[in-house]
Amino acid sequence: MSASVLSLYRRISRWPAGHWLFSRLICVKAPYFSSISPRMTVLEPNRGEATITHRRRVTNHLGTVHAIALCNLAEFVGGLTTDVSIPASMRWIPKGMTVEYLKKAVGTQRAVATPEFPPRESAEGYELPMNIVVTDPQGDAVFKARISMWVSPKPARGS
Repeated sequence: MSASVLSLYRRISRWPAGHWLFSRLICVKAPYFSSISPRMTVLEPNRGEATITHRRRVTNHLGTVHAIALCNLAEFVGGLTTDVSIPASMRWIPKGMTVEYLKKAVGTQRAVATPEFPPRESAEGYELPMNIVVTDPQGDAVFKARISMWVSPKPARGS
C-alpha cells in the first residue's frame, strides 16, 4: 500500500489542484477526515505536511480552531506519513495518541509529521511513535501530538 499511496501522491500533486485532489481521494477512502477538509502539501518517506484552513466548520465557541480538528489533522498527516514510510511488507494502525494544546489556534494550521525513529521491517509487531507539530501562520507551535502507530507484518496471502 505504501508504494501505491506515495506514487499516487507524486503523480497527482504535479497537476493543477493536485494536492487538493489527492487529499479529497484520501477523504473518500476515510470519510471522517472530510470534516476538516485537509490538504496534503508534502508527502515523502519520514516526513509529511498538511494544512487546514480556519473556517466555520472547524471553529469552536471561542472563535479558534477546535481542539479535535487539530487531532484529526494530526491523525491525517501522521497516518499518511506512516503509510509511505514503513516497508511494503508491513501494515499499521493507530494505537494511541497524546496531545498538548500550546496556544490558541487561529488561521491556517500547518502540521508536520515525522517518525521518532526510522521504520524498519520486522517479523514481529512494534510501536512506531509519530510526532506531529502544528503551527499557526506566524510559525508558532499551537499543538503537539504523539501518535503510537502499531506496525506489524502483513498477513501472508491466502491466510
